[in-house]
Amino acid sequence: MTASHEEVAMARAVISPKFQIVIPKEIRERLNLQPGQVVSLIDRGDMVTLVPQRPIADLRGIAKGASYEGYRDKTDRF
Repeated sequence: MTASHEEVAMARAVISPKFQIVIPKEIRERLNLQPGQVVSLIDRGDMVTLVPQRPIADLRGIAKGASYEGYRDKTDRF
C-alpha cells in the first residue's frame, strides 16, 4: 500500500474482543504515528475518522506570509 498526499490509503483492521484495533504499519509510518500519541475519533454516521493530534509547536509558521488585512470586518465588534 503506497499513497501520495493526493491519494487515499486504505487498509483493513480487525476489532479485538476488547474493542482494540492495530493501525497497520504502512499507515503508522505514513502518518508518523508514535506510541502514546493522542488521536481523535470522529463519528461520521456509518464511518469513523481517526485524526492524529499534533503538538501545538507543529503549527508554528503554518500561516507564514498570510495576509490578515480584510480578514475581519470591524462592524461586527460590540
